[in-house]
Amino acid sequence: MSPYPIGFALSGGFIKGFAHLGAMQALLEQDIRPDIISGVSAGALVGAFYADGNEPYRVLDYFAGHKFQDLTKLVIPKVGLFVLDEFVDFLRTNLKARTLEELQLPLIVTATDLDHGRSVCFTQGNIAERIAASCCMPVLFSPVKIDNTHYVDGGLFLNLPVSPIRKVCDRVVAVNVSPLNADKYKMNIVSIALRSYNFMFRANTISERKRADLLIEPYNLDGYSNRELEKAEEIFEQGYNVAYDTLTQLRLNKGIIWKALKTNNKR
Repeated sequence: MSPYPIGFALSGGFIKGFAHLGAMQALLEQDIRPDIISGVSAGALVGAFYADGNEPYRVLDYFAGHKFQDLTKLVIPKVGLFVLDEFVDFLRTNLKARTLEELQLPLIVTATDLDHGRSVCFTQGNIAERIAASCCMPVLFSPVKIDNTHYVDGGLFLNLPVSPIRKVCDRVVAVNVSPLNADKYKMNIVSIALRSYNFMFRANTISERKRADLLIEPYNLDGYSNRELEKAEEIFEQGYNVAYDTLTQLRLNKGIIWKALKTNNKR
């Protein structure tokens, strides 16, 4: 028996992270509840609000009426186009807990140590700073400095953080809101560069997907711009519907939602 019966691993995905909330709502309605959460970028943000005692559908209220520019500030580009100071203030204002240790549920936040080129899993310390670090997409945002080290988006190395909780959970539910998708694209230098970047960013999820006992992947989110906070409720519904349909189909086809337990899950 592992320390935690069920863990949730929530991927990065920027605006698509609102689909995590919908997926979690569907899971909770099926009495599938996390005992620990591992999150990166948008997944870490969602995990923090849930671990702070909020039901998934209630988290939407915190973002209602906000726009992208409300949570960021454009600066003269040196190390990033925007700084996340307003985002940090938003988190400090809306989260009851101040440190990861104070949360009602254990939360592991994955970020990338830009100075030393490694993936880091935060389990303690200031929540707002660590969530901002995990969400800090390079170039778009200036790196977040914590204890004299610069951090950026955790998805660079681990965009679906199953590994940080695999050894301590009997079951892991992975929600990947940024699956590899090869839809049509424009044949120009910017589109090609962004597409290549996203492929590299998401490719590290391939091995992580195999480590999960239940995988939920919404493939219907690529049409949303990362600035469309006003569509949070619509994205929530997309995540809810995919999770609900996934659970329903697994029960109909297999009679069970989980993969068979394997000894390598206990490594």
